[in-house]
Amino acid sequence: MQDISLIGMVSIITAGLTIAIGSIGPAFGEARALAQALSAIAQQPDEADTITRTLFVGLAMVESTAIYCFVVTMILIFANPFWDHVVSKTGG
Repeated sequence: MQDISLIGMVSIITAGLTIAIGSIGPAFGEARALAQALSAIAQQPDEADTITRTLFVGLAMVESTAIYCFVVTMILIFANPFWDHVVSKTGG
């Protein structure tokens, strides 16, 4: 198997695992945050605005992990630096 084929195969597998595993954690985190926020709003309806605002900031921070995994996946698929290195070494 050629080096470029091996790098392509490993990059695609790694990209798939990165987006799959990197999306599971934020999904569980967002679900738990939402459940806790709804529970807090049910207990203290007067503070709903404060709880909601804090919830949205927290959800944005949790979601940033999944966005970083998506960016790494796109780099591995479309702008992989390893391909350029192998192509420059082989002269093709």
